[in-house]
Amino acid sequence: MIIVSACLLGENCKYSGGNNKSENVIKYLEDKEYILVCPEQLGGLSTPRNPSEIITYGNKDGNDVLSGCTKVLSNKGIDVTSNFIKGAEETLKIAKECNAKKAILKAGIPSCGYKKIYDGTFLGNKIQGMGVTAAILNKENIALLDEDDI
Repeated sequence: MIIVSACLLGENCKYSGGNNKSENVIKYLEDKEYILVCPEQLGGLSTPRNPSEIITYGNKDGNDVLSGCTKVLSNKGIDVTSNFIKGAEETLKIAKECNAKKAILKAGIPSCGYKKIYDGTFLGNKIQGMGVTAAILNKENIALLDEDDI
């Protein structure tokens, strides 16, 4: 079983109300079993919603939201860290219930990015780092991919 970011399969759950449909991901999944997730919605955020990015302060040795050195803030300065953590935990619960060993996540975003994420300036810059859901799934040894890996 594979966990898949719903936006990659055309579900309109992206922060803007649109999606990130990937024909490559759709084709890859044709003969596989998978479950769609949107960690932001699972965390109680609406669609559409203000864009959010991970903001790191103090100890910059890691991008672990759970460490207290980072927060997830909307572009309006609203702290949505708890929503992102709740969404990650709900995604992990689904992954465990269906015995998922792999997740295909949306690249770059503060929940699902696992190689690079936006840097917290809302200027489109990316830095090496991992989103909240990606980090939690990674800690549970669920293999991570994004649409660029497919």
